[in-house]
Amino acid sequence: MTSLAEMAVDVLTTADGREKTAKSRAHAAAWFAARAAGTPLPVGQATPPLRPARPEAPALLDPREVPKRKPGSPQGRIALLHAVAHIELNAVDLHWDILARFTHVPFPPGFYDDWVKAADEESKHFNLMCDCLEAEGSFYGALPAHAGMWRAAEDTAEDLMGRLAVVPMVLEARGLDVTPGMIEHFRKAGNSGAVAALETIYAEEVGHVAYGSKWFHFLCGRHDLDPRDVFHKLVRTYFHGNLKPPFNDEKRAEAGLPLDFYWPLVESADA
Repeated sequence: MTSLAEMAVDVLTTADGREKTAKSRAHAAAWFAARAAGTPLPVGQATPPLRPARPEAPALLDPREVPKRKPGSPQGRIALLHAVAHIELNAVDLHWDILARFTHVPFPPGFYDDWVKAADEESKHFNLMCDCLEAEGSFYGALPAHAGMWRAAEDTAEDLMGRLAVVPMVLEARGLDVTPGMIEHFRKAGNSGAVAALETIYAEEVGHVAYGSKWFHFLCGRHDLDPRDVFHKLVRTYFHGNLKPPFNDEKRAEAGLPLDFYWPLVESADA
């Protein structure tokens, strides 16, 4: 019987994006089918790679070297779709990595259900973005991409609370801030397919941020720690850069992120 951790490593060691996400969705379906049948799969143990397998393209560049393109042009909109596809592929790996890397930390079954569901949804999101790119005559890998996406995972490879603080509660929360503007760009351009895809992503990312907040608070409760203070300390330790408004306060609150978690980090960055 294949364990959840072995499934995770199978995804992480698959390079091609479409193949990676096909495996991700198949493993998620197997996990939930076994749970529904009353014969849950074991979580198990496995050793994830420090960095996931990646296709030869796109070329990964330092963030400062990635060309800036304005979304008002067709080429700019393709670049935006490509950037989102890259983010979603990294998110697939981030969610499977958390399932494989921290099996030594005891959790109730809901923890595994949440991150398997998130990984499955991120796989869907990547494929939606690839479909949008192909509809525009492009494809994932046609443009260079951000090389720094995996840095947060490497920095928090031995700190689960740090991982939860930085990945879902900072990086994915940023998606809640910027996606409405992206949707508007594609709506103005009359691209209904991209609008529908991004609206799906926007709705489901709220849940992923919420999973991070839920399990971060769970661990703080287990160790009798103040969640806000711990969050501030971990973000200052592991997040490279400043938290910059404007924030989507409404969606962040819906995902379990109160104002006093992130606004003080803006103030400290400016001090």
